Amino acid sequence: MTSLPPHAPPPPPRPPGLDPLASQQAQVRRTQRTDRLLRIAIVWLLVLATLWVAQPYLSALWFSATGPRTVTARGELAPAEKATVDLFKQVSPSVVHVFAQGSQRVSPFAVQQEAPVQSGSGVIWDAAGHVVTNNHVIQNASQLGVRLASGEFVTARVVGTAPNYDLAVLQLERPHTPLRPIAIGSSEDLQVGQATFAIGNPYGLEQTLTTGIVSALRRRLPTAAAHEVRGVIQTDAAINPGNSGGPLLDSAGRLIGINTAIISGSGASAGIGFAIPVDAVNRVVTALITNGSVPVPGIGIVAARETETAQLGIDGVVILRTLPDSPAAQAGLEGATDDGYVRDVITGANGSDIHSMSDLAAALEEAGIGRDVKLTVERDGRARTVTVKVTDISQRCRT
Repeated sequence: MTSLPPHAPPPPPRPPGLDPLASQQAQVRRTQRTDRLLRIAIVWLLVLATLWVAQPYLSALWFSATGPRTVTARGELAPAEKATVDLFKQVSPSVVHVFAQGSQRVSPFAVQQEAPVQSGSGVIWDAAGHVVTNNHVIQNASQLGVRLASGEFVTARVVGTAPNYDLAVLQLERPHTPLRPIAIGSSEDLQVGQATFAIGNPYGLEQTLTTGIVSALRRRLPTAAAHEVRGVIQTDAAINPGNSGGPLLDSAGRLIGINTAIISGSGASAGIGFAIPVDAVNRVVTALITNGSVPVPGIGIVAARETETAQLGIDGVVILRTLPDSPAAQAGLEGATDDGYVRDVITGANGSDIHSMSDLAAALEEAGIGRDVKLTVERDGRARTVTVKVTDISQRCRT
């Protein structure tokens, strides 16, 4: 029996990747897919670029407010805001704008020139029409006027001035607007950090409110020659030219000081302002209204300027001369001789060292008019104690 030869095995299948036709078709599909994606990306980029260019125009078209906006309800003011608003409403009618014009000047060509008008602020002190301001605001003025918070302009006259405190009292002439005197507080119990409020007319801008705090207390502020106001209040409330004479207030709306000076290299507020304490204002203004002047404690001497004393190398107050029948003359104090020889130098008062006229003025003010003060006086290098009675020298304008 004859056996048949076995069948040959079928050839192995060709891998797909080795099929030229299939590989070519796959490559075409990939290329088509890449081109499609690229076209889609380009279309989207064109769409985004178009939107980016058109965005301002579309925003203006769709979102522009073509009519009045709807007012958003605000709600209640914060308690601190409400308190400040109420304070201004309460006190601002008591603050006035003071105008002072000096005497007319004659030019070298005999042409009269209008004197400049200086202005400041002031407060209504009482219902009789007395206004308190700074002395430097009305100094050398021939005409005075006051504009009330109502807008009424009233002429005024000087009742009295106290240059040593930079204070002055004016009298309004027949105002028609009802007057609202300012509420008086106390400066004795002030504390650093308390809120302060200043109302005035800086640069002529009427009824301006600024806020701050009590920055420091018991400062010493030079005013007239040989005098310093003690207990001055320092504040960072913005005080500018035109605020002088206006009120410094506490958070209750009470007067705690009269704004009088700033420290600034440019003349504008630098956050360092000073106010005369209301306790001193109350005392001085009462004397001005009653008597037209404020008693000035002194002993009746004419002293050398501090620059001259420093040039001589002397520490103390050099007496140039004593006034006739003054307490200093009666106590045997002597001034310099005609040839400039220094006789008596005051170096102490009631146990405190005296270096300048402001020190002596402060010691005499502390002693009080009518009381004795023990002065340490040096003559020819020898010190002695002299008892001198303090008197009122306001009419003599000496110490």
